[in-house]
Amino acid sequence: MAAIRIPYDALVLVGDGAKAIFYRNKGDAQHPNLIVEDVLGDDNPPAREQGTDQPGRGFAAAASARRSAMEETDWHQLAEDRFARDIAEALYRKAHAGRYDKLVVVAPPKVLGELRKSFHKEVAERLIAEVDKTLTGHDVGEIERLLAAAN
Repeated sequence: MAAIRIPYDALVLVGDGAKAIFYRNKGDAQHPNLIVEDVLGDDNPPAREQGTDQPGRGFAAAASARRSAMEETDWHQLAEDRFARDIAEALYRKAHAGRYDKLVVVAPPKVLGELRKSFHKEVAERLIAEVDKTLTGHDVGEIERLLAAAN
């Protein structure tokens, strides 16, 4: 991973499909010091616990007896996508309130893609770096080290 230079007072979002941690960099670009500012969470059980119905069936034609199964809805993925939109909305509210000028986003590829689609122009203009990694389970020291690596 290429080094990320996080300026002083930048907002750093470390998120996934169920948790978002907003950090503020109180250090400098060479030595980040991330302080937790806000945490969002979403209770999103696995898809097997969310959908109990069998997938639907479709008919090829009215006169035909052939049927085919429909793809089962992935409720877990739908909830992750909704949560990503919630994160984007929270970032918009913070940007609109003038709470940050620079933004770094760290999220898994699927979540990052959903965030990109949902970012308001005010958020996109403040975005200085994206990292497609899952770091929500790491402690803050490890996140700082990974983001500042190779400086």
